[in-house]
Amino acid sequence: MTTEIHEQRMLVLAAYVLHLVGAIAAVPSLIALILNYLKRGAGDPDLLSHHQWMIETFWWAVVWFVVGAILTLVLVGWLIMLIAWLWYLYRHVRGLLRLIEGRPAPFSG
Repeated sequence: MTTEIHEQRMLVLAAYVLHLVGAIAAVPSLIALILNYLKRGAGDPDLLSHHQWMIETFWWAVVWFVVGAILTLVLVGWLIMLIAWLWYLYRHVRGLLRLIEGRPAPFSG
């Protein structure tokens, strides 16, 4: 593994960790999202797929959290936000495991 690929891989790993910590406190996820956007343009295609995976996960989670927040008025919103949060964690853990295995992110493109 070249030094450049290793550095890219470490940045992807850092982004996953920040997103997972961000599931508890949002600021690390925002930092990771910026990192994902900055690093998704060039490099190893397998690693780039992970950046795209994290970007998509972040924005879909935001959509579902907003829907859930609106629907808290009828109580079902809390369930939607819980499911969105669990899905957010699942997607980042799944992507992280694929990174550790040296594989591209699932279904990204």
